[in-house]
Amino acid sequence: MLRLGSVNYEVRGKIAVLTLDEPNKLNALTIGIRAGILEGLKRADHDDQIRVTVITGAGGKAFCAGADIGNFDFDPEKARAFFIEAMNVLTAPERALKPVISAVNGIAFGGGFELAIASDFIIAAESARFAVPEIKLGILPGFAIVRLGDIVGRAKAKEMSMLGDPVGAEEACRLGIVSRVVPDDALLAEALAFADRIASQPRLAVQMAKSFYNRGLGGDEMRHAIDGFPFLLTHADAREGIAAFREKRAPRFDKK
Repeated sequence: MLRLGSVNYEVRGKIAVLTLDEPNKLNALTIGIRAGILEGLKRADHDDQIRVTVITGAGGKAFCAGADIGNFDFDPEKARAFFIEAMNVLTAPERALKPVISAVNGIAFGGGFELAIASDFIIAAESARFAVPEIKLGILPGFAIVRLGDIVGRAKAKEMSMLGDPVGAEEACRLGIVSRVVPDDALLAEALAFADRIASQPRLAVQMAKSFYNRGLGGDEMRHAIDGFPFLLTHADAREGIAAFREKRAPRFDKK
């Protein structure tokens, strides 16, 4: 097993397993986890032995809790640079040449949810919960804002983005977010079994299937999301929402 930043990289036959490993931070998208995701997916793509990649989270409580809010910077130029870097990580499973499966244990919130939906498939533990809670901070999800509507439909995407409430694994499956729901203690085994089935198919045909179905992803809508995010951080609601999160209190948004 290799340690890539804060991500453990393990080869199991034709499968690469990337385990996000900062459970004390609920596997939030820290610098170490962001670096490990990028390096791990790159390594898998360049290894002819690997056919499929599985991403999961260590600790059982969280797949990935999203952005490391404690390090947010309100300077618009710095915020834009951070957002460009974050989007590069969140879109990495889409850009990977080989199929990526997210095995989601516990919470997949914010950027963690976005990382999962950028994967080709999500296998969810029964205890998994999914949300885009950025609205509670006075901001919006960047990647999900341009992807979620295609998955769950426009109205449900608006509801999830405007309320920020989590959905459980079974509801996520009904909405088309999740491919299948499995018992918590069988999550990795089920994800690996599914990965093995994909790995047994013709290699080039599988990669071309991913490429064809993902055609057109990325483009102007991503640029608009990147340009819009720093603007939200200049508003008082975002400053209050993020301050409240850091201080572990309810936000007091302007009601005018």
